[in-house]
Amino acid sequence: EGTPLRPIISSMYTPTTAISKFLDKLIRPLFDKHARATTIIDGVDLIRRLQKYSSRGYLKPTTLLCSFDITDLYTMLPQEESLNTVMEFLHYYGYQKVQSIPFDTIRKLGRIVLTENVFIYEKKFYKQIIGGAMGSAFTLTLANIFMWKWEKELVRRQVASNEIYGRYIDDIFFTSNQSLDVVNQMLDEANHYHPNIKLVRQIGKSLPFLDVFVENKNGIIATSVYHKEAAETYVVPFQSDHPRHTFKNIIDTALTRAVRYSSTLQTFNQERRYIKLMLLYNGYPPRFIYAIFKAFLGIHMPSLSSTVMSWIEYEKQYFQIRTSRLKQPTSDEQRSQNRISTITDESTEEQGKDKLTANKQQKQDKWNKCLIIHYTHEQLDESNLIVGNRNNRNSAEELVSKRPVMPKALAKPRA
Repeated sequence: EGTPLRPIISSMYTPTTAISKFLDKLIRPLFDKHARATTIIDGVDLIRRLQKYSSRGYLKPTTLLCSFDITDLYTMLPQEESLNTVMEFLHYYGYQKVQSIPFDTIRKLGRIVLTENVFIYEKKFYKQIIGGAMGSAFTLTLANIFMWKWEKELVRRQVASNEIYGRYIDDIFFTSNQSLDVVNQMLDEANHYHPNIKLVRQIGKSLPFLDVFVENKNGIIATSVYHKEAAETYVVPFQSDHPRHTFKNIIDTALTRAVRYSSTLQTFNQERRYIKLMLLYNGYPPRFIYAIFKAFLGIHMPSLSSTVMSWIEYEKQYFQIRTSRLKQPTSDEQRSQNRISTITDESTEEQGKDKLTANKQQKQDKWNKCLIIHYTHEQLDESNLIVGNRNNRNSAEELVSKRPVMPKALAKPRA
């Protein structure tokens, strides 16, 4: 009682792992599809929303940036209520079954995943009675759907006032053109929506969200890469035993994020220096760093000179690069879209089943008209003759000699 810790147990090869992955694969695409408007996929998605918000004239010098996160969301989910919320979510969007699986089966499988989390510590058995396992795949989908119901009132208010609202699991970002007292009052009310859900807020003209630092500079949005104070400047060391392309990809990824997140050329230069110092700290040779920087910039702006300094002098070219990079989908967005593409509605699924049944019936009718006779070469009237030898060895087996299997007792051990 009162011990400030939470167990994180490896669930690999446990009986519920496959069930958890199955439920996550079954339901997460549905959440991705129907909750896309209120879901922030990554930092690039947030920046796009801020740019759209500003272009429509909603951003003002007094606009407040707000964020809050839910304390221990995974481990505070009420188990049975969360399963009820999943059923409510599916009914809300008109589903009767999910890939021909009844809701009752989904509920029973979900209950197994939630209630059968046990572990041993100091010769004592412990069983989780609130929330789900943090490393379980289904817990993520369960938390997202539970928050879908919890945030409905907040979403309604934000949409009515043309403000941004987006959530990344348990981290929420929104804008407001109301006073600080009104925003605090709204969050105080939200803090009482559910006894298990408690939030920690941050409100101001600038704040970090995920790996983006956002600032309202007199009605202009400025963004940059956010590095947590506790984060160490550590990447895969250059002396490690990895393929050469691994080190190149590390630099390319860091530069791509810097271009996307840095709203000004000066901010990009600062992040570029940070990347270079981080790489030097991890043993990357200066010539290798320069070569990858040069290749990266040459791909995106081949019309400019090949040197780094000549490229960064052009502010206009930088904004062109940033705009083009922001339009490209990120890997997280592609994964989300791929999950959504796996969804098949019930009518399509039934059509597929009908087509499969028709094909089977057609094949059966075809074979009903045929007579299979083994090694009999007589022509029969009004019959299709098929000579088969399924019960006999084929030519390859008859003509190709194989080495006999050596008894284990005579087999020589390998060196």
